[in-house]
Amino acid sequence: MRHPNIVLCLCDQLRASEVGCYGNDVIRTPNIDTLAADGMRFVHGITNDPLCMPARSTVLSGQYARTCCGQLNNTSVLFPGGWMMPPYPEVGRPHLRDETLAESLSEAGYYNAAIGKWHIHSWPHDVGFDEYVIPRTQHCHIGQHYTRNGGPEFVPSGYSVDFELEEIERFVAERDDQPFFLFYNISPPHTPFFDIPDEYQTLYDPADMPIRENCYVDGELAGAPDVFRTYLFENKRYFYKLPHTEELRDDFDLRHLYALYYGATSWVDHAVGRLMATLRASGHADDTIVLFTSDHGDNLGSHGRWNKSLFYQESSRVPSIWHVPGVTDGRVAGEQIVSHVDIMPTLLDLVGVDSPAHVQGRSVAPILRGETDVLPDNHVFIESEIQAVGIRTPRYTLAKRFDRGTRSTTREKMRLYDLEDDPFEMTNLAAQDPDHPAIDELEGLLDEWHEGTPWLPIDQHVETS
Repeated sequence: MRHPNIVLCLCDQLRASEVGCYGNDVIRTPNIDTLAADGMRFVHGITNDPLCMPARSTVLSGQYARTCCGQLNNTSVLFPGGWMMPPYPEVGRPHLRDETLAESLSEAGYYNAAIGKWHIHSWPHDVGFDEYVIPRTQHCHIGQHYTRNGGPEFVPSGYSVDFELEEIERFVAERDDQPFFLFYNISPPHTPFFDIPDEYQTLYDPADMPIRENCYVDGELAGAPDVFRTYLFENKRYFYKLPHTEELRDDFDLRHLYALYYGATSWVDHAVGRLMATLRASGHADDTIVLFTSDHGDNLGSHGRWNKSLFYQESSRVPSIWHVPGVTDGRVAGEQIVSHVDIMPTLLDLVGVDSPAHVQGRSVAPILRGETDVLPDNHVFIESEIQAVGIRTPRYTLAKRFDRGTRSTTREKMRLYDLEDDPFEMTNLAAQDPDHPAIDELEGLLDEWHEGTPWLPIDQHVETS
């Protein structure tokens, strides 16, 4: 019997709270919502490291970032090997050294392609992909440089999202009876926002934006002109060869930034709609598993913080929507927590392929198949380049700092949030009550995981952009 196809659709920096089916009444995401209506939406979807490269590496490896990357930060914002022009030197396989999702599927007879943002520190052809079209620059929506299968760079006209969708249409049209795995990466709603289409820049009225309660600092909306310029004009001088002369309108505040983020998210939704239309037109809609998620979220001013890398829900909670034809039917997984380390074993389970022994996640396929509502040990672990580790359950987040040199944890400034009573994480229960019963329950699990999960030994060359 032929294996079903797989499309793993990963966008960049989309938090769960900004998707319609996750309860947002303002955002327009009809295509993602339709995917959830026919699939299964996990209420508690978590990234194991809320930063681009480690999160993406975890998705493809089924391992925590420390194990598949040896670090918790980004290594290179460009092609593997760093900033360079072709021909690119061989860099070997610095990360993802164990069998990946693509390699496991290849052994089962799949043809594998990666289209869109990559940002993993090993080349696609070194980790199981038969073909790929990936950009040089991670944060650029027009005038993007691409390589096809490691060949000479080229710059397609128009928006990167449109070009990548054309590549997907080509790829799907060329498929025959061999099952395929498509790793489709959508760059928005990651910044910059100045180069998204005008229709999405103006789609939302800033006055309508539902600002989160934790975005106020001493009663004032979080934000400053330099922060806003970073979101709007990131990399403009470097990749567009334009002078750094941009000015903000005098009244620009967090509401305007929200409106642009919402617009970029609706652009993602348009891409998802076109993806699904492509599968329907090719006759593959009924034999293709589609997973939609994001590498991490965006703090967007909550707690006065920006971008990602934190354990707050704005940064670590992501949409997790699984569409499995003949299996899912719109049910919502409200109790089970799922994380990126679980993606590889779940997809392999769904297509009847055994997971390699080195995989550290677990399959949530029993939830998708309706065999149970919750698995044992219903918690996930989070690690971050800000030198913290955490454990997350449907109700609580417990986080501890650790020293990068010794890798020992400390209870100093430990954080505990009750997400049921305090969804905006504004009260640190660990500071109020060091003997809180949730600490006793969760700290031992966190310490055991932290001490027992191995690190890949590598020479670290990191950057924090």
